Amino acid sequence: MSKSSKSGSDDRAAMASLSPFELKDELIKAAGGGVVERPANVAMLNAGRGNPNFLATIPRHGFWQLGLFAMRESERSFAYMPEGIGGFPKHHGLEERFEIFARENKGTPGIGFLTGAVSYVRDQLGLNAGDFLYEMCEGILASNYPVPDRMLKLSEIIVGQYLRREMIGKHPFVGEFDIFAVEGGTAAMTYIFNTMRENFLIKQGDTIALGMPIFTPYIEIPKLNDYKLEVVNLNADVAQGWQYSKEELDKLRDPKIKAFFLVNPSNPPSVKMDDESLEYIAEIVKERPDLILLTDDVYGTFADDFVSLFALCPKNTILVYSYSKYFGATGWRLGTIATHHENVFDEQLAALSKEQKAILHERYESITTEPDKLKFIDRLVADSRTVALNHTAGLSTPQQVQMVLFSLFSLMDTPDAYKNALKRLIRNRKQALYREIGIPLEDDDENLVDYYTILDMEYLGERMYGREYVDWLLKNTKPTELLFRLAQDARVVLLPGRGFGTQHPSGRVSLANLNESDYMQIGRAIRKMMDEHVAQFNAQNGKKGK
Repeated sequence: MSKSSKSGSDDRAAMASLSPFELKDELIKAAGGGVVERPANVAMLNAGRGNPNFLATIPRHGFWQLGLFAMRESERSFAYMPEGIGGFPKHHGLEERFEIFARENKGTPGIGFLTGAVSYVRDQLGLNAGDFLYEMCEGILASNYPVPDRMLKLSEIIVGQYLRREMIGKHPFVGEFDIFAVEGGTAAMTYIFNTMRENFLIKQGDTIALGMPIFTPYIEIPKLNDYKLEVVNLNADVAQGWQYSKEELDKLRDPKIKAFFLVNPSNPPSVKMDDESLEYIAEIVKERPDLILLTDDVYGTFADDFVSLFALCPKNTILVYSYSKYFGATGWRLGTIATHHENVFDEQLAALSKEQKAILHERYESITTEPDKLKFIDRLVADSRTVALNHTAGLSTPQQVQMVLFSLFSLMDTPDAYKNALKRLIRNRKQALYREIGIPLEDDDENLVDYYTILDMEYLGERMYGREYVDWLLKNTKPTELLFRLAQDARVVLLPGRGFGTQHPSGRVSLANLNESDYMQIGRAIRKMMDEHVAQFNAQNGKKGK
């Protein structure tokens, strides 16, 4: 081996420890000749990112038209001043003036949606249309701090209805829940880990469980010096359709496990947890009423008849949901945290020691006269701004307005036309990919979501070529080498499944961010590489090719 090739091999070995999202940049360099800053200028197929290339247009049209109406309302306040000074919208007569605006702009994209939204809010949700329009106008103008800071009043009700429809569905659900509007699912994760630590719900040395595979930060955050948590993995089985066996779920019966974190549907397999597993966890929770659950359900809106763990175990569960993927809104940074009014987190706060309560009393006494009664979700809000800046907490109001319009778009779409179109788009891409690879699809699994697909080298290789070939491949080739070879030879970028906690070497393919013809090209590139490896295996073992 030459010195340069040995150096390259050593570099690749070192990269194996990188987060898949950091390794992605190195793969892009390999695919694009060192170009990372502007990969779009390179003839490269980057299926590593989960950022979709589709987006919801109707609620965005509504957002811009609402902005124009709100500007007209603002300019009414200081119409006598030509210097470009506006004021707050006026509540009186707002609904009538909106009707005039809508008539004047009839036929303009977004106007029909807005008029339908106002009617839906008034007639279906029973809210005051004038109050709704005022909150939306003031919000889109960003003329005031978010009040309440956890979430605007009517916005929380509307988003709550959306979460009920998409996360709970027809499942029986008793009681109400609170919502904290946050800057995407990533902010939700950060805030939850931090507040759990600050409030002694988890501490260094405690044990949590992770449903594997899982979004990489859930693996990385517990290792940080801030937390130093012990982790028990619950491993989903690729051979069982990426479901958890009862033996794996039974690990949650161990009383030393303080919390269980999972992504459902999973990332990267994109499979929703089946009903049997959800019910089995609910039975375990009856035995372990102290167990904290966190379910990150960002991909739930792509599933058929999705039911969140939050629906079955509401008092033990923190629900995290992001609007980023379903509405193609990663740049908006829109997410929510939801907790039931009656929950185990508040119960555990009430049961803390006298010394711990004294520490927390001092922490929160600047924002409330009764810090001991401050709910867990409101502690999340305060901690998100290091308590001292609680008075300016809350997601920016234009972001909340767009979140509300996305929610109403979904609530009003009773035929699920948008959802069905997205599912059709994604699944056509998956079929194109696998058809070119030469792998028969097993699409009869109702739990498949298909936002991503994971190419498990060991499982698929054994299905196609036998165990002897897989053993040879694993012995002679490192998973990252295969990814780099795809990047260099075919300019195809995938993410390593190992970075998400898969048990076998694999590559994650996003089915959301390229066109169908691109997935055909990726499939052909993967097939070409597989054929070359099979030819090498046959040559070394004196076998004839299939």
